[in-house]
Amino acid sequence: MDAKIRVLVVDDHTLFRRGLTALLGSQPQLSIVGEAGDANAAERLAAELQPDVILLDNHLPGVNGVQAIPALRGVAPKAQVLMLTMSEDEADLAAALRAGACGYLLKTADNAELTDAIERASRGVSSFSPEMAGKLAQAFRAEPLPEPAPPPDPMEGLSPREREILALIGEAKSNKEIARQLGIAETTVKIHVQHLLRKLGLESRVQAAVWVANHR
Repeated sequence: MDAKIRVLVVDDHTLFRRGLTALLGSQPQLSIVGEAGDANAAERLAAELQPDVILLDNHLPGVNGVQAIPALRGVAPKAQVLMLTMSEDEADLAAALRAGACGYLLKTADNAELTDAIERASRGVSSFSPEMAGKLAQAFRAEPLPEPAPPPDPMEGLSPREREILALIGEAKSNKEIARQLGIAETTVKIHVQHLLRKLGLESRVQAAVWVANHR
């Protein structure tokens, strides 16, 4: 016989929580291992009980359910978090999924729908109330796209000496003139030139001079 799915119920309304616990506890495939009325108690019980599924309301006192998800998953990494809430706000839906929730059900769900969602969550499969499924794409479409990261500055990869030599190449100085101006050996200049060309993806001193002109 398959092991029962171990469920932790988290809701701040005592009557609702206990009624839900009794209802789910009557299902032969489920075992209600604990119940909590706030995020702190939920985190403590999750760490102790290591449930398969955490049934979580969003509107909790203090830290709300969505804010509690990272901590709950931290102390019970194998547990799946299934939101059960009255909120039909698409922003709450998006925030819950970003935080790591496995699904999002409304408290209007019937017993069969809720039981099926818990079973699916225990396998890592997401479930959504029909009212929220239609809002799923809209919730993420409404979010602004992140700003693209600026391209890295090629100069950051050059050493101070290589930057000096690159600037002098831009002034059309020869290796001998650069060596004299910087007080170093001409062979040392050649080595630095080879290195800076490689770092900038260039093939010649001419390309380096053009690169300097274009980046002033």
